[in-house]
Amino acid sequence: MLAPGKDPYDNLASQTVSHRANDHAHNPSDSAPGKITRNPEDQHVPKRYFTLHSTKYFWNESIQNFEVLKGLEDLSMTCSSVHSKHSAGLNKNQQEYRRFFFGLNEIDVKVPSLFKLLIKEVLNPFYIFQLFSVILWCTDAYYYYAMAIVIMSVISIGTSLYTIKKQYVMLHDMVAAHSTVRVTVCRGENALSTDLVPGDVIVIPSNGIIMPCDAVLICGTCIVNESMLTGESVPVTKTDLPNPQQDIKGEDGDAIYSTEEHKRHTLFCGTNIIQTRYYTGEMVKAVVVRTGFSTAKGQLIRSILYPKPTDFKLYRDAYLFLLCLVAVANVGYITICEPVKEIIVKSLDIITITVPPALPAAMTAGIVYAQRRLRKVGIFSISPQRINICGQLNLVCFDKTGTLTEDGLDMWGIQRFVSCMAACHSLTKIEGQLSGDPLDLKMFEATGWVSVCCDWRTASYMIGIVRQFSFSSALQRMSVVVRQIGERRMDAYLKGAPEVVASLCKKETVPDDFAEVLEDYTKQGFRVIALAHRRLESKLTFHKVQSINRDQIEKNMDFLGLIIMQNKLKTETPGVLEDLRRANIRTVMVTGDNMLTAISVARDCGMIQPQDRVIIADALPPKDGQAAKIDWHYADQPNGHSVDEMRIQEQYHFAMSGKSFAVIIEHFQDLLQKLVLHGTVFARMAPDQKTQLVETLESVDYFVGMCGDGANDCGALKRAHAGISLSELEASVASPFTSTTPNITCVPNLIREGRAALITSFCVFKFMALYSIIQCLSVALLYSIGSNLGDFQFLFIDIAIILVIVFTMSLNSAWKELVAQRPPSGLVSGPLLFSVLTQIIICLGFQIMAFLLIQKLDWYSNVHIVLTLINLNFSFYNCFVPHHMDDFTNSTKERIKNDVNTTVFFVSSFQYLIVAINFFMLTKAACTKCSLHCLHSPQLVCVPLSWRVSMVLILLGNTGMSVFIEVSRDLKLLHQPHYLWIFTYENKLHFIFNMVFLLLNSRLGN
Repeated sequence: MLAPGKDPYDNLASQTVSHRANDHAHNPSDSAPGKITRNPEDQHVPKRYFTLHSTKYFWNESIQNFEVLKGLEDLSMTCSSVHSKHSAGLNKNQQEYRRFFFGLNEIDVKVPSLFKLLIKEVLNPFYIFQLFSVILWCTDAYYYYAMAIVIMSVISIGTSLYTIKKQYVMLHDMVAAHSTVRVTVCRGENALSTDLVPGDVIVIPSNGIIMPCDAVLICGTCIVNESMLTGESVPVTKTDLPNPQQDIKGEDGDAIYSTEEHKRHTLFCGTNIIQTRYYTGEMVKAVVVRTGFSTAKGQLIRSILYPKPTDFKLYRDAYLFLLCLVAVANVGYITICEPVKEIIVKSLDIITITVPPALPAAMTAGIVYAQRRLRKVGIFSISPQRINICGQLNLVCFDKTGTLTEDGLDMWGIQRFVSCMAACHSLTKIEGQLSGDPLDLKMFEATGWVSVCCDWRTASYMIGIVRQFSFSSALQRMSVVVRQIGERRMDAYLKGAPEVVASLCKKETVPDDFAEVLEDYTKQGFRVIALAHRRLESKLTFHKVQSINRDQIEKNMDFLGLIIMQNKLKTETPGVLEDLRRANIRTVMVTGDNMLTAISVARDCGMIQPQDRVIIADALPPKDGQAAKIDWHYADQPNGHSVDEMRIQEQYHFAMSGKSFAVIIEHFQDLLQKLVLHGTVFARMAPDQKTQLVETLESVDYFVGMCGDGANDCGALKRAHAGISLSELEASVASPFTSTTPNITCVPNLIREGRAALITSFCVFKFMALYSIIQCLSVALLYSIGSNLGDFQFLFIDIAIILVIVFTMSLNSAWKELVAQRPPSGLVSGPLLFSVLTQIIICLGFQIMAFLLIQKLDWYSNVHIVLTLINLNFSFYNCFVPHHMDDFTNSTKERIKNDVNTTVFFVSSFQYLIVAINFFMLTKAACTKCSLHCLHSPQLVCVPLSWRVSMVLILLGNTGMSVFIEVSRDLKLLHQPHYLWIFTYENKLHFIFNMVFLLLNSRLGN
């Protein structure tokens, strides 16, 4: 952020840019500041700018701040000005001048060199800490483990570099394809797409093209595949932008052009133009609106290159937990009377023990395994870090059509009329097959008519489509202008939501029982579409129709009737919703369909239980001086009794429309929280309202999942904690997760794997903390008698036990069903802290018990301690721990090979396994066999049989107490991957036999 009154560019000389510069404009790199002086034809005002994250920021003197210059939208153009001022395109000078501001039209994903990637990877704090640890260990002659860490780090860095390099290359190849396309501009020449600037007019070829920029259609119609952006495989029809004329104005006047509001007329970068249609021989033309990273595709690429950090309580608590471990490392040596240099070295050594360098890699393992398991069930992720967040989901929003219900519709019945059904649609024939919206397809098939694409003036069929106004989610309707062969006058047909269509019809043509009939059908769960017709004036010619505003067509209609469509539930939907309900995961329906239809489907699928009441909140905006108000009534009472808020019972659900939701957000903020906490059905929701709902639910501390088909749900899918798009594509940039399974069974699968990954992360952190403290305690106890663990002992513990456990414990699959108990959201929680602290106390107690007991036995000899102290001429009166031990001949061997060292090593080694069993609940004791290696280590001594039996009893007591504490605490571990009790009798017996065998049958000599 810039400080007020500060200008970081005051010391830069102004760079005067000629308006006749060459085609290769200056393109600053990220964070590179500069100045541009405007064209002499305009004003000589210097423009300061800098580029950050592939976005150029210009200084705006009027607001005294930097702002992003995106494209023509910044001019706040009206639809008519797009046609009048920009339809002719730009000349050469204008194009060159604009390129200095907007840069080249390219989404340049540069692939960094391996050297740059290596430097960036090595500078990671994790590897810096590892380097520090390796240097420290080498100064302390601990070469073996240091070499092992170096080898693992090199492998890890190499693997990471390969993965990152591969991702950059794939992303570069994906976005580079459009940069070499030649397009025809209205200067009568072909040009590279990289030379396009906002304001250019391009010609869309009839054989299709991959759009190199965002452009608004000003002439013709295009059939577009937008699956790359939305995940929706159904082609979309794009029509030319309305051009209000002075003598033909709509009721709302001349609207300001916006890519969001007029997306039905906008061709987005990266989408595939399949077909083009034009009239009277004119070319299909579009005005370039945005280029480069400002385009829709560019914004998506930026979200991949510069993702928003995942703010998850687990990661915040992890740093606090590490600080606690560092604090533990400082306990015990602050009173030791060693030289300052020796204290520093030993202190740093203890820090490397209490804060294990392998912790980040161990934390990542659970996510990697979960991602692999998700891929096996057809769920792909572009944001693996969100898998952990999925384990916390407690609310899931579902789209209705295509998600809860079947994608297609069955014609249940019609009241009238065939002509409207045959003409009012956006279907197109691609490779001989009709393609388009499933509802339009079913309606057209029911007529028995045949679609033929040809010039309407030479057509032999009865009706020709002259103009089409595409369906709009905001308007909830579509219309067409048609001409019947042999007729001079044209007709208009309208189709859409019954309430909307009825409001556009003459009152005398709408039946008196319209509301009752509509309510009857919608309560039965049918999807109802209304039709209307209007005979247009004879003065409307073909050319006038091409520029007329749709509001002038869609008024004073004659109501025709209703089409009743049956949208059947998918067979998997009720079972999945019941599983989520039993797991205390709230479900919400967010749809663009009719309110009563949505409520009926919600009851049918089990989202609303039969005994529960549904209250419709009908919010009305201020009108005629009256304040906004909310009318309450029960959905299941046809006469609509009013509801007293004080009488609302506990089992109820709120339902509301998108219009009511907008009014509540603006005028009833005090009720918003209660309404979203109990709201189950949100109908007639526009795409931006779905996003607002997700944001509102997150604001009341819900972890929100969103499941949709990717068509109108992109904003909500990207905004939710876990967005799941149902798509046939393996990966979609529209949401973090994409399921190739065309039903909602992916939702419980994702939550189960998320819980398993989250529990694994908790367990890894707990285990690594316990491992560090147990090892720190072992070293502290041995330091107190002048001993220490040997290199091979450290190496065996760190490699053969710890790494094997943390990298294999995630291999267990998730629990087979969802349960009500969710994992805690952070490490700093009562149950987790209780678990860690009790395990620390237990391990501490039994390790100290073994340490003290062996020194009281008759056969125990402490000669190595006495010899060490005599050689150093140092007494326990002044210090607990001797220094300069290396001056004593064979002191290292004597310090390590002794009875106490052997006892502490065996007890601590099994304590790691005990903690692992308690935290991970492994199904087989695969790691116990590795302990056989320690019997051949030269750093152990033979202890009497009686002491071996005593150590077994100590360890059994340690195991029993640890298991008892873990399974008896209040936190139910139902969501963990497996239970300890799932061990087979053979595995339990085998585990105990191995543990006893290792101690009773050692035959080591000095």
